[in-house]
Amino acid sequence: MEPEALLTQDELDFIRKMSSSPPLNVGEASASLTVNGGLQVKDLLTRLAAHENVTIQAQFENQQMSFPLELVEDEFHAMHLHLGAPSIYEDGPSIRPWRLTLSKPIALHDDNGVETDFLVREISFKGVLLELNPLLPPPAEFSLWFRPEGHAPLALHGTLERTKDKGLAAYRLNVSDTAETERLRQYILQQHQLSHPDLHL
Repeated sequence: MEPEALLTQDELDFIRKMSSSPPLNVGEASASLTVNGGLQVKDLLTRLAAHENVTIQAQFENQQMSFPLELVEDEFHAMHLHLGAPSIYEDGPSIRPWRLTLSKPIALHDDNGVETDFLVREISFKGVLLELNPLLPPPAEFSLWFRPEGHAPLALHGTLERTKDKGLAAYRLNVSDTAETERLRQYILQQHQLSHPDLHL
């Protein structure tokens, strides 16, 4: 006589399904994307993501988020659609990238890890506002390291856009490395989550 099962087959299936499901509200760089629009929609998105830049747009009050849709190969060489870290914009007279205003300026470092006189006041995924020595002209370009506490250093390469009062200069960031761009977007997203927790429930 077989021992009586403690769980029914339906209960076992439910537990297996729950244990294999990804946790909710996890801010990963490449969150998995499930498409419920049928095979035709999924195939279309996959073909587009393979050949073009595809994004998913979301609007929250006066802010917009643009999530890149990426085709990622797993360890079994199967292709999956994933959402990358978003570009965050704020509405106004013109739409511009959301800027993180630092409560305390952070000094940029050179390649040897030595602090410079370049202080980051604001940063977005497209640009940075630096506090510089007001007695010296701002450099046309810079290539330094941004080291926010608790994060891996980020390489920043900037080109001067304009100068402001009191030794402030705005630089456009030139990021050619896709992985470095993604890391900067992840940092901006993390700070946006801390600044606007109601948008990231």
